[in-house]
Amino acid sequence: MNKKLILALLVCSSVPALAADAGKSAKMKGYISDSKCNAMHNSAAPDASCVKKCISGGGKPVLVDAKKNVWAIDNPDAVTDDYGKAVTVMATADDLAKSVHIDKVTFSKGLKGTSGMMDDKQ
Repeated sequence: MNKKLILALLVCSSVPALAADAGKSAKMKGYISDSKCNAMHNSAAPDASCVKKCISGGGKPVLVDAKKNVWAIDNPDAVTDDYGKAVTVMATADDLAKSVHIDKVTFSKGLKGTSGMMDDKQ
């Protein structure tokens, strides 16, 4: 068989597997920061006043997960009351765009002992 044909078959056969996982909401632990400071805040006690100041100055809210990965939030209105707070969110992640759509926000006591993002798929 032609190498190009084999490659095309492999690519086509993997698309349904990727699509099956797309659009699933998952639990993510982290804190709400801003696009200027990103992961520079201390995750145990993010500086809420700094986050609020940067966002009011034109920065965008971001989610920093337990592994310090920074995720753009595509629906920033979902976190307007949570700037600088440690949170657990139910969110749909777009790994390629490095963004999340947040469905639900609950508060965390910090990130100590967490295993990172997407702990529990639903």
